[in-house]
Amino acid sequence: MFTPQHDDQQHTIRLPMPPSRCFGFFTPEGERLWVEDWNPIYYHRPAGDSLEGTVFSTAHDGAVTWWTVVHHDIARGTVRYNRLTPGVRAAIVDVECAPAGDGSEVTVRYRQVGLDDKGNDLVRQMGGAAFRTMIETWEKRISALPAVADPT
Repeated sequence: MFTPQHDDQQHTIRLPMPPSRCFGFFTPEGERLWVEDWNPIYYHRPAGDSLEGTVFSTAHDGAVTWWTVVHHDIARGTVRYNRLTPGVRAAIVDVECAPAGDGSEVTVRYRQVGLDDKGNDLVRQMGGAAFRTMIETWEKRISALPAVADPT
């Protein structure tokens, strides 16, 4: 009998820019600047500044993942995504950008569950030190971008 594996991980990084700038790097378009092979395909994009309600997909290693922006608050620097790789894994991803000295602290939280054995393996592989390493890689990639990189 299959037993879904669940995990809840959170890690905070620092970026050398104000929240108003770093927040844009965690949008579907902003991630194009620092995530290799990130190419969202849009199915719905609301008008206006808020991305709430946006539906898009991405492909990685032969699997398609469906994303929905369920919360997007520019003023508070918070965004929440639901992501589903059908038959493999589902997750809620939260990002919060907050002021910290002359830069920002960015907290990333992944709550995920495996939907099959492969998904359970992915959930287990992404736990603990592996999750921290992944988020710290994001910090390095974003911090290394030229100052003129504009995620908006």
